[in-house]
Amino acid sequence: MTHDEKRHYLLKTLLQERGDPLPIPADGESQRRLLRALLNVRRPAPVSDAFLQVQDEYLAERLAQRGVTDSANLVPTAEGFCLWRGDITALRADAIVNAANSGMLGCFVPCHGCIDNAIHTYAGIELRLFMAQLMAGQGEEPVGRARISPAFNLPSQYVLHTVGPMVSGRLTPHHESQLASCYRTCLALADENGLQSLAFCCISTGEFLFPPLRAAEIALGTVRDYRAQTQSKMKVIFNVFQESDEQIYRRLLQRH
Repeated sequence: MTHDEKRHYLLKTLLQERGDPLPIPADGESQRRLLRALLNVRRPAPVSDAFLQVQDEYLAERLAQRGVTDSANLVPTAEGFCLWRGDITALRADAIVNAANSGMLGCFVPCHGCIDNAIHTYAGIELRLFMAQLMAGQGEEPVGRARISPAFNLPSQYVLHTVGPMVSGRLTPHHESQLASCYRTCLALADENGLQSLAFCCISTGEFLFPPLRAAEIALGTVRDYRAQTQSKMKVIFNVFQESDEQIYRRLLQRH
Protein backbone atom coordinates (compact mmCIF):
# COMPACT_ATOMS: atom_id res chain seq x y z
CA MET A 1 0.00 0.00 0.00
CA THR A 2 1.06 3.57 -0.62
CA HIS A 3 0.97 6.10 2.23
CA ASP A 4 -2.37 7.46 1.02
CA GLU A 5 -3.81 3.96 0.66
CA LYS A 6 -2.80 3.17 4.26
CA ARG A 7 -4.57 6.28 5.51
CA HIS A 8 -7.69 5.36 3.51
CA TYR A 9 -7.61 1.81 4.95
CA LEU A 10 -7.35 3.13 8.52
CA LEU A 11 -10.21 5.56 7.97
CA LYS A 12 -12.44 2.94 6.36
CA THR A 13 -11.75 0.43 9.15
CA LEU A 14 -12.42 2.91 11.96
CA LEU A 15 -15.61 4.19 10.35
CA GLN A 16 -16.87 0.64 9.81
CA GLU A 17 -16.05 -0.19 13.42
CA ARG A 18 -18.25 2.72 14.53
CA GLY A 19 -21.00 1.91 12.04
CA ASP A 20 -20.54 5.47 10.80
CA PRO A 21 -21.65 6.28 7.21
CA LEU A 22 -19.53 9.46 7.19
CA PRO A 23 -17.87 9.85 3.76
CA ILE A 24 -14.07 9.94 3.56
CA PRO A 25 -12.90 13.39 2.39
CA ALA A 26 -11.05 13.62 -0.91
CA ASP A 27 -8.10 15.76 0.17
CA GLY A 28 -5.19 14.51 2.25
CA GLU A 29 -5.30 17.18 4.97
CA SER A 30 -8.98 16.57 5.69
CA GLN A 31 -8.31 12.84 5.79
CA ARG A 32 -5.47 13.32 8.27
CA ARG A 33 -7.69 15.43 10.50
CA LEU A 34 -10.53 12.90 10.36
CA LEU A 35 -8.13 10.06 11.15
CA ARG A 36 -6.82 11.93 14.17
CA ALA A 37 -10.36 12.59 15.37
CA LEU A 38 -11.34 8.94 15.01
CA LEU A 39 -8.24 7.79 16.88
CA ASN A 40 -8.93 10.36 19.61
CA VAL A 41 -12.50 9.24 20.30
CA ARG A 42 -11.92 5.49 20.05
CA ARG A 43 -12.34 3.75 23.40
CA PRO A 44 -9.64 1.22 24.36
CA ALA A 45 -10.65 -2.05 22.72
CA PRO A 46 -8.88 -4.88 20.88
CA VAL A 47 -8.05 -4.38 17.22
CA SER A 48 -6.74 -6.67 14.50
CA ASP A 49 -3.04 -7.26 13.91
CA ALA A 50 -3.59 -6.14 10.32
CA PHE A 51 -4.87 -2.77 11.49
CA LEU A 52 -1.95 -2.30 13.87
CA GLN A 53 0.57 -3.15 11.18
CA VAL A 54 -0.87 -0.61 8.76
CA GLN A 55 -1.25 2.01 11.49
CA ASP A 56 2.34 1.57 12.67
CA GLU A 57 3.70 1.79 9.12
CA TYR A 58 1.60 4.87 8.45
CA LEU A 59 2.71 6.63 11.65
CA ALA A 60 6.37 5.81 10.92
CA GLU A 61 5.98 7.44 7.51
CA ARG A 62 4.25 10.47 9.04
CA LEU A 63 7.10 10.81 11.53
CA ALA A 64 9.64 10.74 8.71
CA GLN A 65 7.66 13.48 6.95
CA ARG A 66 7.52 15.61 10.09
CA GLY A 67 11.19 15.06 10.97
CA VAL A 68 12.85 13.93 14.19
CA THR A 69 15.06 15.92 16.56
CA ASP A 70 17.59 13.83 18.46
CA SER A 71 18.08 14.99 22.04
CA ALA A 72 21.70 13.78 21.84
CA ASN A 73 22.37 16.71 19.49
CA LEU A 74 20.92 19.38 21.77
CA VAL A 75 23.50 21.68 23.34
CA PRO A 76 23.08 21.88 27.13
CA THR A 77 23.38 24.99 29.26
CA ALA A 78 26.15 25.38 31.84
CA GLU A 79 24.03 23.41 34.32
CA GLY A 80 23.56 20.51 31.95
CA PHE A 81 19.95 21.32 31.15
CA CYS A 82 18.72 21.56 27.57
CA LEU A 83 16.04 23.97 26.42
CA TRP A 84 14.31 23.01 23.21
CA ARG A 85 11.31 24.56 21.51
CA GLY A 86 9.42 22.18 19.28
CA ASP A 87 6.99 19.29 19.00
CA ILE A 88 7.72 16.77 21.75
CA THR A 89 6.13 14.00 19.68
CA ALA A 90 9.03 14.38 17.23
CA LEU A 91 11.80 14.35 19.87
CA ARG A 92 14.02 11.31 20.28
CA ALA A 93 14.92 10.81 23.95
CA ASP A 94 14.84 7.91 26.36
CA ALA A 95 11.54 9.29 27.64
CA ILE A 96 9.20 12.24 27.27
CA VAL A 97 6.72 13.47 29.86
CA ASN A 98 3.02 13.64 29.11
CA ALA A 99 0.81 16.07 31.01
CA ALA A 100 -2.00 13.57 31.42
CA ASN A 101 -5.48 13.80 32.83
CA SER A 102 -6.51 11.75 35.86
CA GLY A 103 -8.03 8.98 33.73
CA MET A 104 -4.60 8.38 32.14
CA LEU A 105 -6.21 7.20 28.88
CA GLY A 106 -5.46 10.25 26.80
CA CYS A 107 -7.62 13.10 25.54
CA PHE A 108 -10.88 12.01 23.93
CA VAL A 109 -11.70 15.44 22.43
CA PRO A 110 -11.28 15.22 18.64
CA CYS A 111 -8.15 17.05 17.44
CA HIS A 112 -7.75 18.91 20.73
CA GLY A 113 -4.60 21.00 21.04
CA CYS A 114 -3.33 19.54 24.32
CA ILE A 115 -0.10 17.56 24.56
CA ASP A 116 -2.00 14.51 25.84
CA ASN A 117 -3.98 14.43 22.60
CA ALA A 118 -0.87 14.81 20.43
CA ILE A 119 1.08 12.11 22.24
CA HIS A 120 -1.72 9.57 21.98
CA THR A 121 -2.33 10.50 18.32
CA TYR A 122 1.24 9.87 17.18
CA ALA A 123 1.89 6.95 19.54
CA GLY A 124 -1.10 5.11 18.08
CA ILE A 125 -3.94 3.22 19.68
CA GLU A 126 -1.55 0.80 21.41
CA LEU A 127 -0.81 3.49 23.99
CA ARG A 128 -4.44 3.85 25.08
CA LEU A 129 -4.80 0.07 25.21
CA PHE A 130 -1.68 -0.21 27.38
CA MET A 131 -2.79 2.54 29.74
CA ALA A 132 -6.27 1.01 30.07
CA GLN A 133 -4.69 -2.26 31.21
CA LEU A 134 -2.36 -0.40 33.55
CA MET A 135 -5.23 1.54 35.12
CA ALA A 136 -7.71 -1.33 35.25
CA GLY A 137 -9.55 -1.29 38.55
CA GLN A 138 -7.72 1.76 39.90
CA GLY A 139 -9.98 4.67 39.06
CA GLU A 140 -8.29 8.05 38.79
CA GLU A 141 -4.56 8.70 39.11
CA PRO A 142 -3.66 11.07 41.98
CA VAL A 143 -2.09 14.43 41.19
CA GLY A 144 1.70 14.49 41.45
CA ARG A 145 2.39 10.84 40.67
CA ALA A 146 3.66 9.28 37.43
CA ARG A 147 3.30 6.11 35.38
CA ILE A 148 5.61 4.78 32.66
CA SER A 149 4.61 3.22 29.36
CA PRO A 150 6.27 2.28 26.08
CA ALA A 151 6.20 5.10 23.52
CA PHE A 152 5.07 2.79 20.70
CA ASN A 153 5.24 4.87 17.47
CA LEU A 154 6.88 7.93 18.98
CA PRO A 155 10.66 8.35 18.49
CA SER A 156 11.27 8.20 22.24
CA GLN A 157 11.44 4.86 24.04
CA TYR A 158 9.06 5.61 26.89
CA VAL A 159 6.38 8.07 27.99
CA LEU A 160 6.06 9.16 31.61
CA HIS A 161 2.47 10.17 32.33
CA THR A 162 1.90 12.59 35.20
CA VAL A 163 -1.21 14.43 36.39
CA GLY A 164 -0.46 18.03 37.22
CA PRO A 165 -2.50 20.33 39.48
CA MET A 166 -5.43 22.21 38.01
CA VAL A 167 -5.52 25.83 39.15
CA SER A 168 -8.97 27.26 39.61
CA GLY A 169 -8.72 30.73 41.02
CA ARG A 170 -5.76 31.72 43.20
CA LEU A 171 -2.49 29.81 43.03
CA THR A 172 -1.79 28.17 46.40
CA PRO A 173 1.24 26.55 48.06
CA HIS A 174 -0.60 23.23 47.68
CA HIS A 175 -0.69 23.68 43.90
CA GLU A 176 3.04 24.43 43.94
CA SER A 177 3.80 21.37 46.06
CA GLN A 178 1.78 19.17 43.72
CA LEU A 179 3.62 20.47 40.65
CA ALA A 180 7.01 19.91 42.27
CA SER A 181 5.88 16.35 43.04
CA CYS A 182 5.18 15.77 39.33
CA TYR A 183 8.78 16.66 38.46
CA ARG A 184 10.34 14.72 41.35
CA THR A 185 8.26 11.62 40.67
CA CYS A 186 9.10 11.64 36.96
CA LEU A 187 12.82 12.04 37.69
CA ALA A 188 12.80 9.21 40.21
CA LEU A 189 10.81 6.94 37.90
CA ALA A 190 13.21 7.64 35.03
CA ASP A 191 16.22 6.87 37.22
CA GLU A 192 14.57 3.67 38.49
CA ASN A 193 14.25 2.52 34.90
CA GLY A 194 17.83 3.41 33.97
CA LEU A 195 16.91 6.19 31.56
CA GLN A 196 19.66 8.56 30.46
CA SER A 197 17.57 11.39 29.00
CA LEU A 198 14.18 12.83 29.92
CA ALA A 199 12.21 15.60 28.24
CA PHE A 200 9.70 17.55 30.31
CA CYS A 201 6.79 19.43 28.81
CA CYS A 202 5.40 22.49 30.61
CA ILE A 203 3.21 20.54 33.02
CA SER A 204 -0.13 22.16 33.97
CA THR A 205 0.48 25.46 32.17
CA GLY A 206 -2.02 24.85 29.37
CA GLU A 207 -5.56 23.68 30.06
CA PHE A 208 -4.77 23.40 33.80
CA LEU A 209 -3.99 27.14 34.03
CA PHE A 210 -0.85 27.05 36.20
CA PRO A 211 0.96 30.41 35.78
CA PRO A 212 3.85 29.77 33.33
CA LEU A 213 6.54 31.77 35.14
CA ARG A 214 5.94 30.15 38.52
CA ALA A 215 5.69 26.74 36.85
CA ALA A 216 9.10 27.22 35.22
CA GLU A 217 10.64 28.34 38.52
CA ILE A 218 9.31 25.21 40.21
CA ALA A 219 10.44 22.97 37.35
CA LEU A 220 14.02 24.27 37.36
CA GLY A 221 14.26 24.38 41.14
CA THR A 222 12.92 20.86 41.58
CA VAL A 223 15.28 19.38 39.00
CA ARG A 224 18.25 21.21 40.55
CA ASP A 225 17.34 19.95 44.02
CA TYR A 226 16.85 16.40 42.77
CA ARG A 227 20.25 16.40 41.10
CA ALA A 228 21.94 17.77 44.22
CA GLN A 229 20.27 15.16 46.43
CA THR A 230 20.74 12.11 44.18
CA GLN A 231 23.80 13.00 42.08
CA SER A 232 21.76 11.94 39.06
CA LYS A 233 23.53 12.37 35.71
CA MET A 234 20.38 12.12 33.65
CA LYS A 235 20.14 14.60 30.77
CA VAL A 236 17.08 16.78 31.32
CA ILE A 237 15.42 18.61 28.44
CA PHE A 238 12.87 21.33 29.05
CA ASN A 239 10.58 21.23 26.04
CA VAL A 240 8.51 24.31 25.27
CA PHE A 241 6.09 24.93 22.44
CA GLN A 242 5.24 28.61 22.92
CA GLU A 243 7.76 31.40 22.30
CA SER A 244 6.68 33.03 25.56
CA ASP A 245 7.62 29.88 27.52
CA GLU A 246 10.99 29.74 25.78
CA GLN A 247 11.68 33.33 26.84
CA ILE A 248 10.74 32.53 30.45
CA TYR A 249 13.10 29.56 30.64
CA ARG A 250 15.95 31.44 28.96
CA ARG A 251 15.65 34.31 31.45
CA LEU A 252 15.62 31.93 34.40
CA LEU A 253 18.56 29.89 33.13
CA GLN A 254 20.60 33.03 32.55
CA ARG A 255 20.28 33.99 36.23
CA HIS A 256 22.36 30.98 37.32
